[in-house]
Amino acid sequence: MPKILLVEDNEMNRDMLSRRLERRGFQVAMAFDGAQGVAMAESELPDLILMDMSLPVIDGWEATRRVKTNDATKSIPIIALTAHAMSDDREKAMEAGCDEYDTKPVELERLLTKINALLPAPAES
Repeated sequence: MPKILLVEDNEMNRDMLSRRLERRGFQVAMAFDGAQGVAMAESELPDLILMDMSLPVIDGWEATRRVKTNDATKSIPIIALTAHAMSDDREKAMEAGCDEYDTKPVELERLLTKINALLPAPAES
């Protein structure tokens, strides 16, 4: 069961998205701000991180940079989640180290396609 770290400060968004992901067979860990997200990336070593960009304590841009410069977590794929759909936001997310970008409100099927494309293939048993 792939583990996703959802870094999201909005309780309603966090609850809705985590429940929908769990129904799709993902294990979901949650962080409420950027600093907690960075710490949990290292302690949980998730298969993928969904990173809100507008976070308290440290924003998602800086949290992503910290995850991607840490040897223990730099290979974890990160999908930026943002309500900002400006043309340069995708570029900014990629420059910060995100592997993919998606806009809010989240369209689950579109997000799942991006998640599945970034997750490592399951090991043969």
